[in-house]
Amino acid sequence: MSEALKPGGGVKPDLPFTPVRVAVLTISDTRGEASDTSGQILVERVKTAGHELAGRAVVRDDIEQIRAQVRSWIGSKAVDVIVTTGGTGLTGRDVTVEALEPLFDKTIDGFSVVFHLVSYASVGLSTLQSRATAGLIDGVFVFCLPGSNGAVKDGWDKVISAQLDSRHKPCNMVELMPRLLER
Repeated sequence: MSEALKPGGGVKPDLPFTPVRVAVLTISDTRGEASDTSGQILVERVKTAGHELAGRAVVRDDIEQIRAQVRSWIGSKAVDVIVTTGGTGLTGRDVTVEALEPLFDKTIDGFSVVFHLVSYASVGLSTLQSRATAGLIDGVFVFCLPGSNGAVKDGWDKVISAQLDSRHKPCNMVELMPRLLER
């Protein structure tokens, strides 16, 4: 049975691939770009998947710094997708969700559900400590992942990458991009 005909679909390699422009944002009080292993994992995976790395930054766990970087990328019109890593936990310094969810025009509720299913297979009930979320801001997809290397790998490899592959069927997020700002 072909990959595309299996339950849940899959990538149809005979279709054309459309790269998207992805920015990676690490949110951390303790990491800089040199020690940012989760951000580096995302950068490598974005490039390996054939997408364009449209930006990379590290900001502190600060609501205004997070929002400023995201708004800058969105305002540039040079980014289709932002993937954040870090700040989705339960501690007082974890403010990524508080920074970005109020900016969402639409929340992608299914992302959190699917991420937690995948994460549960890796870390069991510890997945409860993550508030991974996703949404749309001004026509740009924003995925907020936890800061651990394992969570970033699970989030990209098992959830985000397929939806950013234009060849993934029965549907993918790339094919929605031209219509995201419809009124």
